[in-house]
Amino acid sequence: MPTDKPPDTLEVRVRRIHRRDLNRTWEFLKLVFRDVNRETVEYQRPRSKRRFMEVYTSEWIEQLLYEVGGEIVGYSECAFEATGDDNWVNPRWFEKRGMRPLFVEELAVHPDYQGRGVGSFMMDQLQHLARTRGCTHLVLEVAENNEAALAWYRARSFYKLDAAIFMAQKVPGEPDLLPPRRIKRRPKATPEAGASPNTGPMPETPAPRTGARKGRAAKKSG
Repeated sequence: MPTDKPPDTLEVRVRRIHRRDLNRTWEFLKLVFRDVNRETVEYQRPRSKRRFMEVYTSEWIEQLLYEVGGEIVGYSECAFEATGDDNWVNPRWFEKRGMRPLFVEELAVHPDYQGRGVGSFMMDQLQHLARTRGCTHLVLEVAENNEAALAWYRARSFYKLDAAIFMAQKVPGEPDLLPPRRIKRRPKATPEAGASPNTGPMPETPAPRTGARKGRAAKKSG
């Protein structure tokens, strides 16, 4: 008897990204890493949309989309060489150890599809891609405090390399502005004899012009 019960499984398809997918893929990445980026020192996705667009034109980078019914449920980005002006990877470190790595730059699973096998399928795809290109290792970076991601990778035999760890030293804080400082008071002036404390010495009173007055008086009387 036919039933309308939905199937117990869904089909995940993988394909290479197309230019028309860039905008919605960027929105997908912002959704996936929104909470993670609040807790980590480094951004777990490209810093800007412009940088994300530049990645699409790179020759040595593979960008893969994983879809269920046309909806993006996963995204992986990997590079066969340490490229880019802002890359800090030292290729000689791997050469000395006979390693030819496939660098996994991004691995993102939609929150609604985590724990449902999408991530495992993505990892299988990357391993398959590494084998077909002659790579010997998958190499990726994960924040040390992202415990869920660390547990997931360790369960798949990933191990820690001789990589840098972000360290910090607390510096005793000081205010930007200095505290109040005492300064000397202006010394009080000592009033001189006959001086006003406000205006200084009083001006001398001119002597009366008695000679002129007598002359006019004499002239008047004569």
